[in-house]
Amino acid sequence: MQENANVKAKYFFQLVALSALWGASFMLTRIAAPALGPNLAAGLRMVLATGMLSLIMWRLQTPWPWQHWRELFLLGLLAVAGPHILYARSSLELPAGYGALLTVTSVLFGAFASAWLKEEALSAPKMLGCLLGFVGAALVVRLGPVEPTHALVIAALTCMGGAAISGVSTPFLKKAIARMEPLQITAGMHAAAVVLMLPGAAYDLPRAHVTWGALAAVTLMGLLTSGLAYWMYLRIMRHVPPMAALSSTFLSTGFGVLWAVLLLGEPTSAAMVAGGGLILLACLLVMGLNPMQWSLQIWRGWRGG
Repeated sequence: MQENANVKAKYFFQLVALSALWGASFMLTRIAAPALGPNLAAGLRMVLATGMLSLIMWRLQTPWPWQHWRELFLLGLLAVAGPHILYARSSLELPAGYGALLTVTSVLFGAFASAWLKEEALSAPKMLGCLLGFVGAALVVRLGPVEPTHALVIAALTCMGGAAISGVSTPFLKKAIARMEPLQITAGMHAAAVVLMLPGAAYDLPRAHVTWGALAAVTLMGLLTSGLAYWMYLRIMRHVPPMAALSSTFLSTGFGVLWAVLLLGEPTSAAMVAGGGLILLACLLVMGLNPMQWSLQIWRGWRGG
């Protein structure tokens, strides 16, 4: 019994660490993209992640899943290349805290994708959750501490576009885990993302303003928040209940806002908090969870009750 509790505690703290890493990516993107250009910043991130994952595969003697290359290119587009390009573009105008709040809407879009693929029905509570999620997003942008200019609104929509693509990837990713090892999926889709992002990176290269801060931010994202974090997440998904794994989505949002406020000095407002609360409530409804019981159920799950 004690051993089981220790295993659950190990994965719980891994999820918290993973969420802290993912939360930092919003702040790091905000540093790197304006200097290097959004396409180059996202492309270099993928190159570094692929390089590190390739070394790990070589060290562990893990074979590349070439037979699944079509599936990996689809995952590379939906789960990695598409979202990160749009997130990087939105960061040119959108504060990191806004980005952290808006990207959690990927859970809502994941629900739509699952319904479209007939893996999950959209019940009335889930439809209500989707509505509340978009109201919360509008509240964050319209009444947040930053003036809602036309450029800010476009950036927010771009960010939500990245969240939509990321959400659509969820059912495909769940299917891939049944056929491939987590390391193979992570390395394969990041390698595919490098190929997909090369043209955009080449376009940004002549205008890039290379700084040590931007390079450091990209390096941290490539090695930690992309390669290592994604591999860690897929490994954790095999050992924890789905509800506990999904909690990382909300934890990373909280960390994203926290890092933006503490390290970048970004402002917050009551409306921004209210909008973020609506997004959180919406995601819980979409996942079919009772908001009043969610925290208690997760706690009981980790304690083995």
